[in-house]
Amino acid sequence: MPSRNVLKIDIPESYYHVYFRGGNGLRIFRDAADFEKMLQLFARYLSLEEVKNSAGLSFPNYYNRLELAAFCLMPNHVHLLIYQRQKGVMTEFMRSLLTSYSMYFNKKYKRSGPLLESRYKASPVTDNSYLEHITRYIHLDPKHWRDYEYSSLPYYLQQVSDEWLIAKRIMELFPSSDEYLRFMADHEQYKEMFDILKYELADSAGV
Repeated sequence: MPSRNVLKIDIPESYYHVYFRGGNGLRIFRDAADFEKMLQLFARYLSLEEVKNSAGLSFPNYYNRLELAAFCLMPNHVHLLIYQRQKGVMTEFMRSLLTSYSMYFNKKYKRSGPLLESRYKASPVTDNSYLEHITRYIHLDPKHWRDYEYSSLPYYLQQVSDEWLIAKRIMELFPSSDEYLRFMADHEQYKEMFDILKYELADSAGV
């Protein structure tokens, strides 16, 4: 994503599409335990009750100040859809999340230095139509998106639930979870056709 999407507009009661990736193409999730660690961090910072460390001290808690509405964890990058209730809280949450995960990753793999390519990018979501499409964009990132374990799609299809993932605002835009799945599948067919046409146009360009 272009650098112009680095967070400059900090507005309460707003959605943001957040994106970050590993530096130099680095895989930031190397095995299932790494993916699970990120999910655990979502729970740590976004659960109703504060979570405490081994010394009995509470980790920062962002429940009721920020909502995680969608996510997709890919091997070398991450998409999040965040609803910020209070100005500045997303910056605090992302600092907590990325610092904790980077410390975990560097310790596990005996490395040092920055894990990510740069500061995360955040683009404001301005209307309901864009909101629908950005969740579809996020959930379609994996090639086999229907069966992908590390996205929020199962929450949208009511297959799983956790208090730290809140999809209610978006799902209210659809009559049912089945309708959302049809919304996803329709776009997949369009995307496949678009990719075919793009390939054919590229193939014929030199004729």
